[in-house]
Amino acid sequence: MDFDIIALDVDGTLINDQFELTEGNKEAVRKAHKLGAKIVLCTGRGPASTLPLLKELELEGYSINHNGAATIHSRGSEEPVLVHEFAFSVNQIELLVRYCREHGVHFDVSTAFHMYVEKLTEEEKTVYEKFFLTPELYEDVLKLEIPLVKFTLAGEVAQVDRIEKEWTESRIYGDLTMMRSGEFFIDVMHTDASKGNALKALAERWDVPPERIMAIGNYFNDLEMLAYAGLGVAMDNSPDAVKKAARVVTGSNNEDGVREALMKYVL
Repeated sequence: MDFDIIALDVDGTLINDQFELTEGNKEAVRKAHKLGAKIVLCTGRGPASTLPLLKELELEGYSINHNGAATIHSRGSEEPVLVHEFAFSVNQIELLVRYCREHGVHFDVSTAFHMYVEKLTEEEKTVYEKFFLTPELYEDVLKLEIPLVKFTLAGEVAQVDRIEKEWTESRIYGDLTMMRSGEFFIDVMHTDASKGNALKALAERWDVPPERIMAIGNYFNDLEMLAYAGLGVAMDNSPDAVKKAARVVTGSNNEDGVREALMKYVL
């Protein structure tokens, strides 16, 4: 095996479109771990929706959450610990919150371990449940006096496309960073927060050079991670720009593409 770290995106990569972690992917990830690789889930999800996947994989250790804004360490039944975060204040997203309220766009804000929403329909609650999430209702998130790591808006593809274009032109997000983290989502975070930066920090902690890192992802929020790793692997369900940025392309998330890549380059 040529890789000491295997960084795996979750949605659109490790799990399929039915939010399932298949037996094929589980078996391949466990085998890679038994061979000595450190498995790091690198995801836009928070810890609450990442830890159940680690448990299902029978793994513990580090995960990169909120698209790199928070790095978490978990061990067995112990409470997960925040290792590092790139945080910002609620004042920095005031214009975004007011925009979403005015236009009726759903949004949530997250600390490293908690998520807050101002409203929650039954349909929205069902979507969150698919990600193992139970957001806390908070009447006015602009009154939160705690460090935040991520602002997320969600909507239909056409609506999110329009907002992304509008916000890119207006730079309403100020000195923060905006990224398209999925077809239905836009995330706004600290400008230093990325999966690539968080992965680099972990690799330096373990004294692992980039050439001994394999990263697998499928979307624009994976680009920095794929570029940093010695072997960046894009899923076949990735947008063309992500495929072009990767060294190689594997099968889709509905075809056990993670297993395919691990079998070819690790096992």
